[in-house]
Amino acid sequence: MPKYTHIIWDWNGTLKDDLQLCVDIISEILQKRQKAPLSVARYREIFGFPVRDYYAKAGLDFSVEPYENLATEFIVEYNARSEECPLQPHATEIIQKCAALGYKQSVLSAREQEPLDEILRFYSLNKYFEHVVGLSDHYANGKVENGKKLVKELNAPAEKIVLIGDTIYDYEVAQAIGVDCILYTGGHQSKARLQACGVPVIDDLNDLIPLI
Repeated sequence: MPKYTHIIWDWNGTLKDDLQLCVDIISEILQKRQKAPLSVARYREIFGFPVRDYYAKAGLDFSVEPYENLATEFIVEYNARSEECPLQPHATEIIQKCAALGYKQSVLSAREQEPLDEILRFYSLNKYFEHVVGLSDHYANGKVENGKKLVKELNAPAEKIVLIGDTIYDYEVAQAIGVDCILYTGGHQSKARLQACGVPVIDDLNDLIPLI
């Protein structure tokens, strides 16, 4: 018998490989302000939620420019280039495999709802998800409350639900909404940071099936 019946997927970094795009855009924003760009390694060590804190660690000064302006600058550029990104290796394959095995699947994301819906349609993945839950704005403030609502809508025992993400924040969300968590190392944070959470960590999405 499978351990779980419902899978909640994070989107950015977990199913969508947008790491390099995010590094490129934040580096462009920094360089416009005469600040040093980020390497991928540095980005993966400082990225996190709330995004406001990560921006400050990157060197952006909110006393000079408000966070909201910087976040808008980032997301306008991100949305313009979002379709450049591939999916993570084996993402489509594992979603299809989970569907064939009878798992119910949903997406819980810190992306704004409308662009999230659009990009899932672009990758032809929307048909696999019972629920697609994003935010009402583009400031990426968090997804705990939406996660709690989603768990209620799934109408399944919490022990039968697993959240799969690529950040410590995904682990924290899983803890807050009372479900298990599996973390994937191909996204926005380093493997060492993820391993510190004490939950299963995978390097390849194909490694998921034995765990669920």
